[in-house]
Amino acid sequence: MTVTAAEALVAQLESYGVEFVFGTCGHTNIALLDALGPSPIEFVIARHEQAAAHAADGYARASGKPGVLLTHVGPGMMNAVTGVATAALDSIPLVVISGDIPSYYYGRHPHQEVNLHADADQTAIYRPFTKRAWHIHRVNDLARTTERAFWTAVSGRPGAVLLNVPMDLWNRQVAEYAGEHPLPGGPALPALDRATAERIAQALLSAERPLIYFGGGLREPAAGRALSDLAEHLDIPLAHSLMGKGVLPDHHPLLLGMPGFWGLETTHDHTRNADVVLALATRFAETDASSWDPAHTWNFPPSRLLQIDIDPAEIGRNYPVEIGAVADVGDAVRAIDAAVRTARPEPLRRKGLRTSIAVARRTVFDTARQDGRSDDFPLRPQRILADLRDALPDDAVLVTDVGWNKNGVAQCYELPDGGRFITPGGASTMGFGPAAAIGVQIAQPDRVVVALVGDGGMSAQLPAVPMAVEQGLPVLFVVMNNRAHGTIADLQTASFGRSYGCAFTDAEGQPYSPDFAALGQSCGADGYTVATPADLAKALADAIARRRPAVIDVPMANQPVPTPGHWNIKDIFRGSFTD
Repeated sequence: MTVTAAEALVAQLESYGVEFVFGTCGHTNIALLDALGPSPIEFVIARHEQAAAHAADGYARASGKPGVLLTHVGPGMMNAVTGVATAALDSIPLVVISGDIPSYYYGRHPHQEVNLHADADQTAIYRPFTKRAWHIHRVNDLARTTERAFWTAVSGRPGAVLLNVPMDLWNRQVAEYAGEHPLPGGPALPALDRATAERIAQALLSAERPLIYFGGGLREPAAGRALSDLAEHLDIPLAHSLMGKGVLPDHHPLLLGMPGFWGLETTHDHTRNADVVLALATRFAETDASSWDPAHTWNFPPSRLLQIDIDPAEIGRNYPVEIGAVADVGDAVRAIDAAVRTARPEPLRRKGLRTSIAVARRTVFDTARQDGRSDDFPLRPQRILADLRDALPDDAVLVTDVGWNKNGVAQCYELPDGGRFITPGGASTMGFGPAAAIGVQIAQPDRVVVALVGDGGMSAQLPAVPMAVEQGLPVLFVVMNNRAHGTIADLQTASFGRSYGCAFTDAEGQPYSPDFAALGQSCGADGYTVATPADLAKALADAIARRRPAVIDVPMANQPVPTPGHWNIKDIFRGSFTD
């Protein structure tokens, strides 16, 4: 029996367990949409492709399954670039399916073809950040290439892939999909060999001031438990990257917190002076590494670096490595722990270490809590975070954007054990939070999901509110509204003495903001305007109880996140830098 290629692809997606496809319609993909109509796969429509990409990304982060995004030729797939790149840079599995011009019109500049000074190749737009971009030339290759796309997205270091399909192929007749291209049972990740595990174990055992630094690649709960077991057995302090927040509970007795620009001096005392550093699934990003300046955070050498990552490109990228291993970090930590316990069965204790860490951590959280008691209005950002922490259930998911809602949460928000923090790390994308929260809520419908965003980020992704209403999703959009791109305004003021082009003003130059609560109501969501310091707690309690989409507009003082670390953009603005 023959079916259309679109119908066969839908059957293949069903066999892979795909439940949702996020995207927008266009003339190059409506044949696939028509085939999706009778399918149990639900199409989540967005009003903008970037919103669809962020929603698919959020779904993947929350569900552990690859997100699937459907786009249209030319402007459609280009609108999605920022969202797809955000997922790619954070190692999130995303399968992008894009319609393209008819295969027989290639190079003639048909409607919406990306073509001006060279023959068109819209896959080239995605190649710098996707793991692989395929252009389908023959309809009989579609099923085989789709299998490869899903496999590539989830294997090794996960990431985004593109399937680019000329629109005339969708309605070609092919054999009905009968499971001839099933996904393999699961990606087999490389293990850490015994000899290397023993070498790393000996390096940790012989170190006087060891430290473990981990990133978001340890997100699997079992890997986090193995990490905790290893650290506690040898009493080794732990630091996490921005993406690593939440891998271990914030109250873990050995957890120092985040280093770098938003890191604390007590954390840097450990990172800078460690004699051995075991780095797990982290790329030593610039802001986490104080622009790689050895005076501030990491000091290799004399510190000795032992680095484990699933991606060989990350080994030694930013620092010289004494022992480097390409391996699944969860398996590697378990192997190292086993080797350590064989060599030293009895636990090790370092005098005063846990006490000093506890004092430093409590100082961070207690200071933020103390600042959060302020009744100043507009609210201080610490007050917003404190009210959120008190109101949200422990298993709530915070999906943030950039600014206080990302950096402040990573630095001083004490995440409960069951809580989750999802943020755009690699691209630091403004506008990620509102739409990504849609995907998170779809993946985890019973949890409270909060899009904690600034007014700039909310303005960048207004389509997220009608998406939530259309899908019946009780996402809470909490808008930290300082009527500015606040973080950049603060940076410009600190560097140049004034802020220009960063604040939102009306035609008379007065501070301006849309009425986000009224916007929510106009879309069919609940809307809350915080007018007094006590209103936020009341609005949160009401919105959580009602389980409806809600927009909470919170006037916030423009106050910079504390930056006790170093980032050399300040040096650049002062003109004091070297190549």
